[in-house]
Amino acid sequence: MQWKVRKATVDDVHELARVNVAAWRRAYRGIVPDEFLDGMDSARRELGWSRWLALPEPDAVFVATNGANDRVAAYAGVCAVRERRDAHPALPTGELAAIYADPAVWGRGAGHAVHDAAVAALAGYGFRHGVLWVFEDNPMARAFYQRHGWSCDGVRDEFEVGGQRPFEVRYSRPL
Repeated sequence: MQWKVRKATVDDVHELARVNVAAWRRAYRGIVPDEFLDGMDSARRELGWSRWLALPEPDAVFVATNGANDRVAAYAGVCAVRERRDAHPALPTGELAAIYADPAVWGRGAGHAVHDAAVAALAGYGFRHGVLWVFEDNPMARAFYQRHGWSCDGVRDEFEVGGQRPFEVRYSRPL
């Protein structure tokens, strides 16, 4: 399938929230409490998306659409590294802060397309090192990142969600 990748706009807010909820419910079942996942509401997430899309660069969100109906199939969001501890000691560091695909298109290249756009954008913004965080118990996502040149660098932390604290691990790579 051919994917058209572009920078997200405010017109994409509804679709970004839809994909976000669908992907979380599918990918994180068994990692995040069911009550949290079942209680997710895309309409409540739209405000957060509107805020993110209003931020100046290097904050950016990229979407992959199939071109036919311009429906968002996947997205990736980038920013300057959010936590000081994640910054490389000598290189400007950016972060792949989010990447999700609609479960209906998993394995069809939409995630690959937005990933590559996001990494290129980080490099274009002047970052030379990138980081991301992924749930430790998410082997599918971890394999995706490894196929795309990311390596687990040994940093591990708890992430509070829905009253539980699953572990995340940090991945990094040169940009």
